[in-house]
Amino acid sequence: MTALRTVTVDGSPVHVTDSGAGPAVLMLHGSGPGTTGSGAWATTAQALGASLRLVAPDQAGFGRTPLPAGSRAGLRLWTEQAAGLMDALGIEHYAVVGHSMGGAVALALAAARPRQVTRVVAVATMGAPGAPLSADLDALWAAPAGPVGARDMLSRLFLDQALVTEAAVDARATAMRAGADAFASLFPPPRARWVEDLTLSAQTLAAIRAPVLLVHGAQDRVTPLGMATPPLLEHLADVRLHVFGRCGHVPAVEHPHEFRQLLSCFLSQERGH
Repeated sequence: MTALRTVTVDGSPVHVTDSGAGPAVLMLHGSGPGTTGSGAWATTAQALGASLRLVAPDQAGFGRTPLPAGSRAGLRLWTEQAAGLMDALGIEHYAVVGHSMGGAVALALAAARPRQVTRVVAVATMGAPGAPLSADLDALWAAPAGPVGARDMLSRLFLDQALVTEAAVDARATAMRAGADAFASLFPPPRARWVEDLTLSAQTLAAIRAPVLLVHGAQDRVTPLGMATPPLLEHLADVRLHVFGRCGHVPAVEHPHEFRQLLSCFLSQERGH
């Protein structure tokens, strides 16, 4: 059963897709223009919903969740809002799965809420100390709303260009146009500062006690493997890395069956100490 709901967090509305039954998993989307919680995780949620409760919000500034009045978007807001959402839903213990920007938020949340967060899956994640702004992430954040921008963005996200279909371009262009005003305020140039905002310190990473699974595509141009994962492997106390060959920035789309299997296996394991 899937419920679309609006939850009030710290006086501001958060739009959430809440589906399935079982142990709770918070699903945090990435930062591309037009991204929403339900859109980012639709096929994953469909497959895992029989055994897990998946909570996929639109984070502030994306989809139907506005930026709270007087607030600036960034790691702190997204982390606090994610924690507040799970509190508002009455969920005491949960795993967190985050993609790209959402991976950085997932790691920050695990550090901030060690008693609540049981496991973390950080997919094509940002957050690594010292990681630069890649040319492809810069272009992705700058993509203009509409078909041209949508096509360019999707071509950077996927290694397999056959995934850049007319239907995919049309759907993303529509979503980009719908969220264009809010997105314009999120990552204005110069954009390297927003990568810095999403960076976690070595001390924060070392403080994370939950087991962490890093998932990455070998050909990811947005958050390149060689920049994104070595610092995380060095600083996280309980970490493992799974690399998909022949894969760009979105393993959930390019390798959907194996990705879901990996996720299901890791999330079903009992927490180690």
